[in-house]
Amino acid sequence: MSDTTTEPSTATKLVAEALGTFVLVFGSIGTALFAADFGVSENGTSLGVGFVGVALAFGLTLLAAIYTWGPVSGGHFNPAVTFGLAAAGRFAWKDAPGYIVAQIVGGALGTTLIVLIGLFGPANWLSTAQDGGFASNGFGEHSPGGFGLGAAIVAEILFTAIFVLVILGVTHAKRGAGNFAGLAIGLTLTFIHLASIPIDNTSVNPARSIATAIYGGGDALLQLWVFLVFPLVGAVLAGFLHRALFEPKVAPPAQREARVR
Repeated sequence: MSDTTTEPSTATKLVAEALGTFVLVFGSIGTALFAADFGVSENGTSLGVGFVGVALAFGLTLLAAIYTWGPVSGGHFNPAVTFGLAAAGRFAWKDAPGYIVAQIVGGALGTTLIVLIGLFGPANWLSTAQDGGFASNGFGEHSPGGFGLGAAIVAEILFTAIFVLVILGVTHAKRGAGNFAGLAIGLTLTFIHLASIPIDNTSVNPARSIATAIYGGGDALLQLWVFLVFPLVGAVLAGFLHRALFEPKVAPPAQREARVR
């Protein structure tokens, strides 16, 4: 295929963001709902993939989306990433609303198709999944490990900040990881889920949280605000921190010369 340097249109970028977020949500939440707990075999061994499998599903689906559509849109697939990149000066704030809408639409499509599959599943599968919160994020009695609101707030700020700092580091034009950036980002999302699924089912991505809360019932919707606000807080803090520490503005040559004199 011939190479082209033509900049993708805004519409193409938004479609890429929607598709990437769709793959992320459909693959990872599908793993959580279909395969995480699949009972035990006759000899008592687990047939499900558990927390480790779900964490890997998040990392692997993000990895696939980054290498597939990242070259088109930049591969955000997450409103927190969009906010973090904008805060770091890597993305225009004026383009953020369109990206976020596309991400939310892609994520909602992912869980909607999971519901469609569930309609043709075993008796009561879909109602059981929805009664269980549909893999939504939550705290208190809706936390897998019984962690409260404070724990969810701190976890979402810290883990999202770590995620965004890694993204900003490995995608740097001069100091970044080049073609291995997607691998580093996917593995980072995996370890974040390994550490924080027991706390609040891990958000670090408001589009993912919205997608599951739509079908997770009233409690999931009531607690959703935490997983909208605090991932964005963590992302913006990370963006400003990265910009201040690692990408300080360099004075123009004339100003540097004047300072020397």
